[in-house]
Amino acid sequence: MDELKIWKYHGTGNDFVMLEDLEDARPLDPALVASLCDRHLGVGGDGVIRVTRDREGNDFFMDYRNADGSLAEMCGNGIRCLAAFAIDRGLTDATELTVGTRDGTKHVSLDIDNGRVKSVTVGMGPPAFARGDIPMEGPANDTFLTEPFEVDGRTFKASAVSMGNPHLVLFVDDDPDEVDVRTIGPRIENDPRFPEKANVEFIAVHDGGVKARVWERGSGETMACGTGACAALVAANEAGLVRARADVRFPGGALVVERTDVEVLLTGPAEFVFEATIASAWLAERGLRA
Repeated sequence: MDELKIWKYHGTGNDFVMLEDLEDARPLDPALVASLCDRHLGVGGDGVIRVTRDREGNDFFMDYRNADGSLAEMCGNGIRCLAAFAIDRGLTDATELTVGTRDGTKHVSLDIDNGRVKSVTVGMGPPAFARGDIPMEGPANDTFLTEPFEVDGRTFKASAVSMGNPHLVLFVDDDPDEVDVRTIGPRIENDPRFPEKANVEFIAVHDGGVKARVWERGSGETMACGTGACAALVAANEAGLVRARADVRFPGGALVVERTDVEVLLTGPAEFVFEATIASAWLAERGLRA
């Protein structure tokens, strides 16, 4: 059995195991993803990104799975890490890329200084508010914006937004650090009102920016979330609480989000952590293949 070469990257603490498969020869096995992402017995990560060439004419395709092996449509921090990975590996020297995702093609711009990626901006597409687009239970054309949402006997003001994947943004009166994210998050993630589950943001507005924590569908609480940052900014802007461009601060660091007339732009870092080789014996013990 072959060994497996992996790279580790993170964007504001949202970390990913990267696999290079330009020939599209090794589709991701959910069991392999879950084993790699295990923080005690594996590498540790919020998800796995397999980098391939794109069949639709884009520079690359991002094949992304959450830490539990489930498919995800889009990952804002992950796609920035893919761009930095492509530069670091010499797969491209372009500073403008198009990347295919399950949420369509995304345009990526890299700010590079002396060969080092300083930051990456991604055009995340427009937000969607219709329940049918999120999806969320209820009339397909209705929205759910700054409305009461009850969970475990507590009522939050909340907004539902799609950034290519479903989000419920909760406006909390307390500092998000004081909220029981690890209890409330999974309750809402698996709430039957969201047939494809939901990512959950807990946000408060401070000093013109947004402070947030996030519970990610299929990964649990993460240090940051790119699509979650976009959903948080859009929901707060729609409610008249912040301007169309603001920092969204997570425990792992700050992301800059701008809502334009066309789409939402996400800017932030993408950092290399390490590269390693997974031994064939480790794979064999778990019945996995490289």
